Amino acid sequence: MRIAFVTSTPLAIRQGSGTFVGIATLKTALERLGVSVDVISPQLSLPVLTARRLIFNEQLRRRDWRPYDAVVGFDMDGYRIAGRTGKFHIAAPKGVIADEMRFERGITRALMRIQAACEQVHVRRAHQVVATSRYSAETIRRVYGLSETPAVVPELIDLTSWREYFAKIEPRPKRRFSLLSVCRFYPRKRLGDLIEAAYLLREPIPELEVRIVGGGPQERAWRELAQKLGLQRTVTWLGDVDAVSLAREYVSADLFCLPSAQEGFGIVFLEAMAAGLPVVAARAGAAPELAPPECLAECGNPASLAEVILRLYRQPEERARWREEGLRRVKQFDAPLVARQFLEALRS
Repeated sequence: MRIAFVTSTPLAIRQGSGTFVGIATLKTALERLGVSVDVISPQLSLPVLTARRLIFNEQLRRRDWRPYDAVVGFDMDGYRIAGRTGKFHIAAPKGVIADEMRFERGITRALMRIQAACEQVHVRRAHQVVATSRYSAETIRRVYGLSETPAVVPELIDLTSWREYFAKIEPRPKRRFSLLSVCRFYPRKRLGDLIEAAYLLREPIPELEVRIVGGGPQERAWRELAQKLGLQRTVTWLGDVDAVSLAREYVSADLFCLPSAQEGFGIVFLEAMAAGLPVVAARAGAAPELAPPECLAECGNPASLAEVILRLYRQPEERARWREEGLRRVKQFDAPLVARQFLEALRS
């Protein structure tokens, strides 16, 4: 079988974030099952992502799709060809653009509205729609007006590769209670809540350390918030890091926390679970499908977030329980298993 993956998501972690990781991991897993996968992406580089995506999708109409058995378009990509190539077409939204744009303002929101309109056309024209979580499936059905709820095939993680990283790495020397967060700095990630929670915890957990991996448009605002609250010695900004450095951060932390108001899935939750980290999240988006109820805080409530972190800090036996639960649960998202689920959705 030969499949075309169609995506204008930047094929690098820095720009592409979890979407890039998910697509790259799925491609590798399918190839290990004997499926040939070609990734079709833009050749033209433009500073405005929306313009690049629109031009790319127009260019797709002129491609020869005869060599492929199926086409998989991620997010809005493929909306101009879905149902028109003579090939089975899957629309696979990763984050649901119409849902994500609720948290943006100004020109960013306006451009995302254009992308969301294209994504709506995509899911309506496709033969099959595949979402990454129950939350995303229901959101796609509701915001794009589908008559049926999409199939769910979760994101995946290459546990073999991550375990190899973890086994080779020496954790950083243990001096403080370390909390790790990993994300692109978009408003919906709500890292400001984590920073404010750290401020509330400065007395109950004087040795607290918050280490943040990533970057993005909210970086300046969140750095200024941390400085305003006097958290220069508590919050460490690591920027974008390579896979080995990221693995070291995972194995050196005590907790993982990402209080997003919206997650279509959250691959970083899987990475944290694979490292044996208890996951703390907000009760929003797809996070409740991954994190245990006891580790969920009220969305947008730094005090609630601080309360969950403090309880886990004071109860190492509970942290150990969630560590074991995460290590057990993450196995169901291992790449070979999920790749087979994806093939089943394609063959249906």
